[in-house]
Amino acid sequence: MAELALEPRPYPPRGSLRVCTAGSRPLSIIHSDDAPRVSVVIAALDEEESLGYVLPRLPGGLYEVILVDGHSVDRTVEVARELRHDIRIVEQPGRGKGDALRAGFAAARGDIIIAIDADGSTDPVEIPAFVGALLAGADYVKGSRFIPGGGTDDMTLTRKMGNLGLMVLCRVLFGMRFTDLNYGYTGFWMRELSKLDLRSDGFEIETEMNLRATVGRLKVVEVASFEGARVAGVAHLRPLQDGWRVLTEIFRLRFRRTAQTLHDVGGAYAPEAELPC
Repeated sequence: MAELALEPRPYPPRGSLRVCTAGSRPLSIIHSDDAPRVSVVIAALDEEESLGYVLPRLPGGLYEVILVDGHSVDRTVEVARELRHDIRIVEQPGRGKGDALRAGFAAARGDIIIAIDADGSTDPVEIPAFVGALLAGADYVKGSRFIPGGGTDDMTLTRKMGNLGLMVLCRVLFGMRFTDLNYGYTGFWMRELSKLDLRSDGFEIETEMNLRATVGRLKVVEVASFEGARVAGVAHLRPLQDGWRVLTEIFRLRFRRTAQTLHDVGGAYAPEAELPC
């Protein structure tokens, strides 16, 4: 499996964009008029208390912020508009995180899409690291809690063991080299969305995205990410039910690949690279 050399190179159609760092931590996105446009997609369901933490932490220079509302019964939409007047609200057509993300991706108008959670567990301050990896040559970037610099305050031992077991299974079935499978902090170029061909409705969307990036032979990079605890509200994840959906999705994707053999799979992988300012 070839490694991805993270050499900066121009990405048409919109020129250049730089990420500046303070030490090793990216702080902001710096745009010029012809820079790639960055869209941030946030799936939300009854997250009025968390948005006060999430939205102000978004970096400057974003092209658009899209909040996909999953039929919230609290003030999620109102609070989002109060905190950020330029936010785009998309009403989710169905139910589930996967359905919400697919709606947000379809509505995005940027050249780069970054997906984060509305509950505060994925830190918006890390967005420039994802953008930087895409500018350096990646097609698809995924956060990892299990490489140096990453971590989590939001996983029980049971969930960690389940994540590890599913990841080992994917390594056997798909030849992937990821260190983290079920984590929804991701970024990709809009031009790759059709290759992902996303269809999941629930939390298994995170697994589907990562595996389809592998099957689609995209250049995949993992960047260190720290998962915080939910800021407020009630978690919608159901470990047993959603774990079963993830397992089902893994086998569904594996046995739909009739034209490829295992050794033809395994998109290029490289660890996080620090980009100079």
